[in-house]
This record gives sequence, C-alpha cells and structure tokens, in this order.
Amino acid sequence: MAHDRPHTLTWRMSKKASIRRKRAKPGSRRGGRFFHIEVRPAREFVRFRVQDIGVPGGVERLAGQRANGSWDTQKWLVEKTHAHLENNLLVPDTVEAKKVLATLGSAPIHVRGDRFRAKPRRNIPEAEKPTPAMRRAQMRNIKKAQASRRRRGKTSASRSKRARTKRA
Repeated sequence: MAHDRPHTLTWRMSKKASIRRKRAKPGSRRGGRFFHIEVRPAREFVRFRVQDIGVPGGVERLAGQRANGSWDTQKWLVEKTHAHLENNLLVPDTVEAKKVLATLGSAPIHVRGDRFRAKPRRNIPEAEKPTPAMRRAQMRNIKKAQASRRRRGKTSASRSKRARTKRA
C-alpha cells in the first residue's frame, strides 16, 4: 500500500520544481556589467577560465577547455563603460574594445539583453604560415633579445674589467 503513491513530501517538491522558472543566462536581462559576445557554444567545453585583457575590468576573455585538453575563446566580456548599444549594434568606446571587435570573424549580432553572437576569427592553414604579422612579431622579439644581450654584455664586460684591476 505504501508504494502505490509517491511520498507526499517528494510529490510536493517535484510539483514546485516544475512550476519554478529556469535560471536566466548571464547577460540575458541587461542587468550586468558586461556585454557578452559569444564566439563558440559553451557545450563545446568542459572547463572555463576568465582572463583579464589589458587594464583590469575593461575587457575579459572567457576561455574554455575542451575534453581533449585544448583551450579556445568561448566568449568575450566587454564592460559597459567600454562600449555602448546603438540601433542594436555594439559600438566600442575604448581602444581595447575596438581591438576585440576587430579580431572577431564577423560583426557581433544582437541576440537579446546584453548577449551578442559573432563568428570566431578565421583559422589560418599551416601552408600560409608564418603570416606577415607573425614575421614582424618574430623580428621584433629577436631585436629585443639582441638588445638585452648587448646591454648584459656591456655590464658584464665592465664587471670583469673591475675584477682584473682589483687583482693587479
């Protein structure tokens, strides 16, 4: 007899749970500090991490880790003080926000609330690498390393000279 009906307390709890609303997604109600620009769906990832880009608080990157261990950008968070809405278009107000919007593969499309959707930047095939930008960055890094070696060389040479004069 006791197993004919579910326990009354459990039945009441399940009834309440079915009446309750589903949790609203972040940014769907225009209440937060950030505009959310989704680049890839969250279901592709198993773990997430937020990274500050540039000055703390302005632009943040939500990185996601896939099941195979690789990391990629899931969405960009642009603070509302760094951009504004104009005719359902996201318009950057700072250099940081402008840079993020320029790196996207397409213009952000307004979904609802503070949420936008954009395509990720294009994948560069291995045959086209290194790109001109990669070459410039590599040359800049090499020149920086050479300059620091030259600076270190001068200081170590003067130290060894001092050491020789002390011995004599």
